[in-house]
Amino acid sequence: MLSETRPAKVGQWTEPALRVLRERYLRREGGEVVETPEEMCWRVALSIAAGEARYGRSQAAVREIGSAFYEIMVDGYFLPNSPTLMNAGKGNGLQYSACYVLPVGDSMEEIFDSVKAAAIIHKSGGGTGFAFSRLRPKDDIVASTGGRASGPISFLRVFNSATEAVKQGGTRRGANMGILKVDHPDILEFIECKLDGGITNFNISVAATDRFMDALAAGTEYDLVNPHTGQVVERLSAKEVFERIVRAAWRTGDPGMVFIDRINASPANPTPEIGMVEATNPCGEQPLLPNEACNLGSLNVSKFARRGEDGEWSIDWDEMERVVRLAVRFLDDVIEMNPYPLPVIDATVKANRRIGLGIMGWADLLFTLGIPYDSQEAIDLADRLMAFVKEKSHDQSAKLAEERGPFPNWNQSIYKSERPLRNSTVTTIAPTGTISMIAGCSSGIEPIFALAFEHRVKQPEGERVLTFVNETFERIAKEQNFFSSALMQEVAKRGSLHGIPGLPETAERIFKTSHEIGFEWHVRHQAAFQRYTDNGVSKTINLPNDATEADVTRAYTLAWELGCLGITVFRDGCKGEQVLNVGVGKKDRGLAPGAPAIIRPRPRSLQGSTYRTETPIGTAFITVNETADNDPFEVFVQVGKGGSDTMAVAEALGRLISLVLRLPSPLSSQRRLEEVISQLARIGGGQPTGFGLAKILSLPDALARTLAEHIGQVKPVSELPVVAGNGKKQIGDLCKECGQATFIYEEGCKKCLSCGFNEC
Repeated sequence: MLSETRPAKVGQWTEPALRVLRERYLRREGGEVVETPEEMCWRVALSIAAGEARYGRSQAAVREIGSAFYEIMVDGYFLPNSPTLMNAGKGNGLQYSACYVLPVGDSMEEIFDSVKAAAIIHKSGGGTGFAFSRLRPKDDIVASTGGRASGPISFLRVFNSATEAVKQGGTRRGANMGILKVDHPDILEFIECKLDGGITNFNISVAATDRFMDALAAGTEYDLVNPHTGQVVERLSAKEVFERIVRAAWRTGDPGMVFIDRINASPANPTPEIGMVEATNPCGEQPLLPNEACNLGSLNVSKFARRGEDGEWSIDWDEMERVVRLAVRFLDDVIEMNPYPLPVIDATVKANRRIGLGIMGWADLLFTLGIPYDSQEAIDLADRLMAFVKEKSHDQSAKLAEERGPFPNWNQSIYKSERPLRNSTVTTIAPTGTISMIAGCSSGIEPIFALAFEHRVKQPEGERVLTFVNETFERIAKEQNFFSSALMQEVAKRGSLHGIPGLPETAERIFKTSHEIGFEWHVRHQAAFQRYTDNGVSKTINLPNDATEADVTRAYTLAWELGCLGITVFRDGCKGEQVLNVGVGKKDRGLAPGAPAIIRPRPRSLQGSTYRTETPIGTAFITVNETADNDPFEVFVQVGKGGSDTMAVAEALGRLISLVLRLPSPLSSQRRLEEVISQLARIGGGQPTGFGLAKILSLPDALARTLAEHIGQVKPVSELPVVAGNGKKQIGDLCKECGQATFIYEEGCKKCLSCGFNEC
C-alpha cells in the first residue's frame, strides 16, 4: 500500500528515536508494530497533502506535494506536533492538534461541559488550557440555590482529578494550564494552591494585567474585582501579591506569569474584535480564544548549518526558506484534514486558521557554529534567525491566501488593512519534547540538558549500560580530536564537561548544559525569539537549587522588561523542600496506659554516621543520628536530585523511619529499628545491582542493609567478598514508563530522554 508508493529516500534514525517511534508513534496491529518510520512519514505526508485536493489540485499534484512533505520529515528538517504524527492517516478518528483552550463559564452546567470536552481532547492526545477567571469567588452567594460558591480553586481540583482518570490515547497523560486573573478575589489562594502538592496535572499561571504591573512598579495597591458582579471588593498591595507569586514559584515552579493585556495587544490575539484571550495551552506558548486550537510544527534549524570550503560554518538561508514555505503549507493543510473533537472547535479554528511554526535544534546549531549559548552573539543570531522565519512564513501565508483566500475573520483582524494572510498567526515556539528526539536534535530553543547520559538495559546475560551522547557534541569532539569512550562515560557520569581535565580551552565554554547557564541568558533568549514570534515562546527559565527569591524576582521582572508574553521558572530541586513538623513534647520512656501520645522533640544537636551505598537508582547517602544515650533517633536518606520523585521516595522512607523511632512505644529504639530492617530487607526492584552477598535489590533493601550495618547485624558491604556498584550520576528523575533516571523538566513540561514518555 503506502510502502509501495512512497519515495525512495530513507531516514537516519538514532536509537533513542527508534525507541520513541516504536513506543508511541508507529502503527500497531494486535499489539505489534507494523510500520517503519518511513511508512509513518509517508502515512502522515499523504494524508495531510490530501487537503490540497480541496483547492482543485489533481491527484498527481497531491502526490507531488505529499512527496515534498515526506522528504522534509524523513530528512529531519521539519516535524509536526505529536498528535499529527500519531493519528494522521490511521483512520482512528483522533484529532491532530496539540493545544486547545476551553471556556469555563460561571455555572455548574458550563463547568462540567468543559470537564467533558477536556476528557475528549485528552483522549486523542491534546492538551488543554483553562481560565477560571469568570468563576465567582469563594463564599459568594449563589442566587439560584441560596448557597455559597466554592470558588475557582475547588473546580481546578475537579479538573485535576478528571485528568488523572484519562490517559491520552494510550500514549500521554493529559496536561493542563490553569489561569486566574491577578484581580480575582481568590488570587492569593490560587497562587499557593500547589504548595501542598495536590494539583499534579496542571501548570498554573497568574494572568497579570497592565494595571497590576503598573501598580507593582509604583509600589501601590490595585483593585480585586468580583467577576460575577463587576464590583471592587478589596484592594491589595501589588508588591505583596508579587512577592507571594515569587515565593510560591521559588518553592514549586508555579505559578508562572502571563502578561494578559500584552498578549491581547499583540499579534498573539489577531482578532480582538472577535474576543479576548483569557488562557494559553499547557506550556504557555500558545494563547488561544475559548474553543480554539492550534496546529504546531517545528524546523530543525541545526540541519541548515553548512561548512564552506574554508572550513567555516554558516547557515543555508535558501534551504531554510524552502522548508519554511513547505512547512506553512503543511500546517495549513492540517486544518483541512483535522477531525476536530467538537463542532464549536472546528468552527473557531477554521475561522481564524491559526498555525504555529517554530524551531528546534537551536543548541545544536550553536554548538556547530561554535557560539556559546550565554553570549550576545547567540542572542543576535536568535534575533536574525527568527526574523527570517517570520518574514518567509508570513510571505508564504500571504501566497496561500492568494490561492485559497484569507482566513474568514481577516476583515475583523489586526491585518485587515494589510496584505491578506491565510493564517491569523503563523509562528509559535512550542515544546518539541519527543519530536526533537525523533529528529535527533536538541529541544526547542533550550540549551542542552545533558551532553551524555547512561541507559541501563536488561539482557539475558546481565545488565548492559549504554552511553547516549549528544550527536553534535560527539561529532565536534571527534573533529577536534578530543573524543574517547572514556571521556563520554565520564561526561555521562558528571552530566557536563565541568572539571574534566585535558579538554580544548573553548570546549567548556561552548558545550554548557542548561544548569550551567545563568537565568538572565535564558530570559534573553526567550525575549529575542519572542520579538519575531506571533504567538508565544515556550522556555523554561532554569535556576540552580541555591537560587534565591531575589533571583526569581529578577527573572520575572526581566521577562516583563524585555517584552516576553509570559514566564515560567524552575529552580532545580524546588519540589522537595517542605519541612515536616511532627510535633513537640517531653521525651517518653515508654507509654503508660491512657497516657497521651507525645512525639519526642528533636534535640538541638545530635551525633551520627553517614553511609554511602550504591543502589539500583543511584548512589544513596544514609544518615543515622543518635541521642546521647546511643539510641537511634532519626534517619535521613538522600538519592538523586532534590525535588525528584526518587528523592521524594527516599525522603519519605527517612521521615517514616524517624517517626517510628520518635513515637512513644514499649519497644526500645534499637528493637524498633530491627523491626524496620525486617520489613525493608529483600524488597525486590526492577534493576538489582551487585552480585552474590553484595547484591542490592532496591533502595529499601539498600536502606535495610545499611541500618543493619549501623546496629552491627551485618558486615559492611565493603567487607563482603563481591562488590559491584553502578557509579552512575542521575541526570533526572526516574521515568514511570521505562524506569531510567532520565525524566527531566524542560520547555515547561517533563519528558524522558530515554523512552520519550512525557507529561505535556
